Amino acid sequence: MYDTDTTASFDALSQPRQDSATNPSLQVIRRNGAAVAFNPEKISIAMSKAFLAVEHGQTALHPQGHKSSRMREQVTVLTQTVVTALMRRLPSGGSVHIEDIQDQVELALMRSGEHDVAKAYVLYREKRTSERASQPHDTPQLHITIDGTKQPLDIAKLIEMVAEACLDFGSEVNPKVVVEQAVRDCYDGISFNEVRRALILSARSLIEREPAYNYVTARLLLDMIRAEVLGESVSHAAMQSRYAEYFPHYIKQGVDAGLLDQRLAQFDLTKLCQAFAPDRDFKFGYLGLQTLYDRYFLHIDERRIELPQIFFMRVAMGLAINEIDREDRAIEFYNVLSSFDFMSSTPTLFNSGTVHSQLSSCYLSTVSDDLDSIYQAIKENALLQKYAGGIGNDWTSVRALGSRIKGTNGKSQGVIPFLKVANDTAVAVNQGGKRKGAVCGYLETWHLDIEEFLDLRKNTGDDRRRTHDMNTAHWMPDLFMQRVSENAEWTLFSPSDVPDLHDKFGSAFATAYCEYERRADLGEIMQFKRVSALQLWRKMLSMLFETGHPWITFKDACNIRSPQQHIGVVHSSNLCTEITLNTSATEIAVCNLGSVNLVGHLTEENGKLALDQTKLKATITTAMRMLDNVIDINFYAVGSARNSNYRHRPVGLGIMGFQDCLHALRIPYASTEAVEFADCTMEAVCYQAYSASSRLAQERGAYSSFKGSLWDQGVLPLDTLILLGDARGGHVDVDRNSTLDWEALRTRIQQHGMRNSNCVAIAPTATIANIVGVSASIEPDYQNLYVKSNLSGEFTVVNESLVTELKVLDLWDEVMVADIKYYDGSLSNIDRIPTELKSLYATAFEIDPSWLVEAAARRQKWIDQAQSLNLYFAVPSGKKLHDTYMLAWQRGLKTTYYLRSLGATSAEKSTGSGGELNVVAPLMPESKQCLIDDPGCEACQ
Repeated sequence: MYDTDTTASFDALSQPRQDSATNPSLQVIRRNGAAVAFNPEKISIAMSKAFLAVEHGQTALHPQGHKSSRMREQVTVLTQTVVTALMRRLPSGGSVHIEDIQDQVELALMRSGEHDVAKAYVLYREKRTSERASQPHDTPQLHITIDGTKQPLDIAKLIEMVAEACLDFGSEVNPKVVVEQAVRDCYDGISFNEVRRALILSARSLIEREPAYNYVTARLLLDMIRAEVLGESVSHAAMQSRYAEYFPHYIKQGVDAGLLDQRLAQFDLTKLCQAFAPDRDFKFGYLGLQTLYDRYFLHIDERRIELPQIFFMRVAMGLAINEIDREDRAIEFYNVLSSFDFMSSTPTLFNSGTVHSQLSSCYLSTVSDDLDSIYQAIKENALLQKYAGGIGNDWTSVRALGSRIKGTNGKSQGVIPFLKVANDTAVAVNQGGKRKGAVCGYLETWHLDIEEFLDLRKNTGDDRRRTHDMNTAHWMPDLFMQRVSENAEWTLFSPSDVPDLHDKFGSAFATAYCEYERRADLGEIMQFKRVSALQLWRKMLSMLFETGHPWITFKDACNIRSPQQHIGVVHSSNLCTEITLNTSATEIAVCNLGSVNLVGHLTEENGKLALDQTKLKATITTAMRMLDNVIDINFYAVGSARNSNYRHRPVGLGIMGFQDCLHALRIPYASTEAVEFADCTMEAVCYQAYSASSRLAQERGAYSSFKGSLWDQGVLPLDTLILLGDARGGHVDVDRNSTLDWEALRTRIQQHGMRNSNCVAIAPTATIANIVGVSASIEPDYQNLYVKSNLSGEFTVVNESLVTELKVLDLWDEVMVADIKYYDGSLSNIDRIPTELKSLYATAFEIDPSWLVEAAARRQKWIDQAQSLNLYFAVPSGKKLHDTYMLAWQRGLKTTYYLRSLGATSAEKSTGSGGELNVVAPLMPESKQCLIDDPGCEACQ
């Protein structure tokens, strides 16, 4: 079938470099162990020859003998696909075996539908493998380079090193398999650091078949980190003493390098050293530790100077820096962090204890309707984003397109061009390279520019009036939702004609709005537009599905249930829709976040798992103190943010690991039991958070604007459901039952006050959940087997709980892995899996979104702020979207977040024998779908 020239070209992938189209940081390991520079052109040549071989040259050539344009285009696209897959796995360079590249070529051909070419390619590979096996050959002796000299690679020592990482996992893991696979990717003269990386990549490739390799990979990475930081390989048994020896040196070099706050050197370091718990290093999975290494650990000239426990101690010291008994408090904070019971948000982890202590997560601002204020707001966005703050801007006050400008007697270009400037500012300020700047613009539904606001994320139209990188959200009054329900008309105004609507909510808003409509009818207001409320709503839902924006949030629920309505108005939420704080021209709202690991607080009682109330109280008491401390320690780039935060002292305690709890309790997400669990757990979390804030008020004093608040009036978040129902002229249909002694807490709060105006908000927790190794926030499982992509690379994620259950049933094998991959992480079509497990491990798109809304409504009744609530639609329809979002409004939810629909790519529907670089394809975002680990979301968590 193949002529000599064609067959020879299949091996061109492993030939030495012959042109400059190479990636010098990536090396290809040939079968004889030699290393050559990676050359993408060789992939293109091999694919071209494969097409020619199959097509026998009859249709692939022009008369002049050149490749057809169609084939050239296909080869170019497929080559780029292969190169991209390789570089995703090795973004910093490294070595890849020739067989791995050929695996990628095969997968690319199959994905593109070139099945004949792929089949020929597979047959050729099998033929060449047989030929090589029949020929006598010597296994090349590999050498490693240490300090410039070569010495033989000791396979036995590698197995011994990997075996230490495999301790505690028994027969589930095999160090020899890890080493054999790694050695295949080594070349003669390789450095020992590269050998370490090869071992890590080898172990990582086995995670999908055995989740225990997740922790083996993490331990191999830990060995590499310890060698980098300490300058030599150190066994785990020696780490207790090495932590103590290294810690004072770390503090000194960090201070000398201008990284650490000089006050850290004033702590009793000897006392802190005694608190280190090196065994907690083994709590990490691979994704968590790699994320810390790549994005959180401090470094000097790209060499990390932090180890995991030192990192947590640095964060704890930074948060305890103003405490009287600071060593004891630092140890207390260290213990909740390092034990994964609670995790501070990303900005706190980034910056605590450093010279730039910007620890707050979220900033909310109102943009006033004049040029100075607009550009001042954009400048403040840049300053706040510089140190990892996420921004929510309220743009409703800015006049609409065509409105008169008194100063020039001209007409306004509206709010859209300024949103474009805000978008580009977020792109320009990328938070020191750690993650993208992130901002969300909010606009009320009556704004005359609302229809163009809907189109901001479209990929068509005038690009000068598009914001491809900025999030957008609606700020909807109840009156609009009522008009939608009634299929009535809705009137759009310019805020320059109706300036007071921005600051009104509830019945006061409805009265004023109807009066403006009357004045418009009389000709007293000339600039307005009448539209069908239902048609506008349908367009909102259509754009939400098409582009993922604008998100839907509810103005009146946020304001009527706000404990701070006595001193201001909530004009928007934040970047991730969980913060609901007052803003004005003189106050930028600030919130500090952190989340309780809910699954870490389950305990066994009478043979059953239940929430450990005692441990939960202890964790939240410490966490609330940490969050309150942030307010006083925090670096404020903007004075109005500092003044607001000192005056109101809001914090946002959240949760993560909700789905893990349901798995542990064997409760399907789509069930009444899950809704009840959401209710009782959130009641417990909120009760302890409000109690802790009141105790802090008794110790430190109440926040300055406490007097007159709903707290002061004895109105707790549960009570505000009555206020919302009254404002809507009807009942808000949410269960009102409670189990804890709220009356006693009410009395305590009225007696001692609250330290914080707001206490609870459920953020997305994407990255900190990765660090801890639990399910994010209140999210259902996305898939049971998939690849997560973030700024640290790509990571295979396997549902460990599911694997454990399948092992008990003797169902976990290669075929099961292949089946789960084939069905994109879903179990529903795999016949041999019991129905009970299919229900328990249903994935996000298999759960009716109404269950997510019902669970969120039960949480919302206890929460004084809001929650980031993603809604998943496998097959969205206009009716389903309408019913779900209408249900969210009727249940009294304050906000919703992303609408997520199924992406175009999914788990690769093929199998391999191990070691392949892309046996599971990564989840790729579509325009209508949020990234699974959106760095923007991480401005909150």
